[in-house]
Amino acid sequence: MTSRVGRVSRDTKETRVELEIDLDGTGSTEVATGVPFFDHMLDQLGRHGRFDLTVKTAGDVEIDAHHTVEDTGIALGTALAEAWGDRAGVERFGDATVPIDESLTRVAVDLSGRPYLVWDCEVPIQVIGTTFETSLVRHFFEAVVANSRITLHVHNLAGDNTHHVFESVFKSVAVALRRAVAVTGTGVPSTKGVLQ
Repeated sequence: MTSRVGRVSRDTKETRVELEIDLDGTGSTEVATGVPFFDHMLDQLGRHGRFDLTVKTAGDVEIDAHHTVEDTGIALGTALAEAWGDRAGVERFGDATVPIDESLTRVAVDLSGRPYLVWDCEVPIQVIGTTFETSLVRHFFEAVVANSRITLHVHNLAGDNTHHVFESVFKSVAVALRRAVAVTGTGVPSTKGVLQ
């Protein structure tokens, strides 16, 4: 099997992102974005997806975390698309339901080539830590979906603690992606013959 690694270097006036993901890794992560809560969530994504994930983002966090989170999402989506290429042999569909204490989130993913996000995860708009506004989680996944060209459904079923809710979201996405990218066949899993 060929290497399934995606690498992205993205440089704008607002951020500089260096990101690498190996779909066939062991869950080793090295994440530094300047936004501690976001680092923690990205670590969950790599660790529970069993992807080797390296993220180094330098952004204008003195303003807020928005550009850092968005541009990291763009880079991650782009790297995922590069890593799985034409998607030949992958399972294509994946789902997971993950609890974190009182929180429970169900996620389903389709490596469809058609970007679509269904987001059913309502939490109060607040700041976690010093710079991370809760609305950024949805915005992050919008960027990932648009650039990886996947369909992603996120449904939070229970949860009172915002940290726990988002941790269950990231872990569910990680496990669903791990299942979707598993190599279980040979051809492109589509009656069209392509996933674009």
